[in-house]
Amino acid sequence: MLLIVGTIRLPPENLAAARPVMKRMVEGSRGEDGCLEYSYAEDVLEAGLIHVKEMWRDQSTLDRHLQTQHLSDWRAAWPKLGIRDRNLRKYEVGEPRET
Repeated sequence: MLLIVGTIRLPPENLAAARPVMKRMVEGSRGEDGCLEYSYAEDVLEAGLIHVKEMWRDQSTLDRHLQTQHLSDWRAAWPKLGIRDRNLRKYEVGEPRET
């Protein structure tokens, strides 16, 4: 299982325009085979900071995700939305357990 976590940053004044684009990205990703979780969350203290969390069954499902139209559309929107910082890390993790 793969876990991708990190942040993206955009100007706070562009958040309203970014929300519908992010929503399409999240909905499209959650509908993919192999997507176990996909979410964006706005930071409550720092406007314009978006936390990203993705979980994928394996590398092949992530590779397919990277070729999807909704990801291409999302990336194409970055310049207009002013997305400048993107800091994501990928981790290979074991099976989940109760805590």
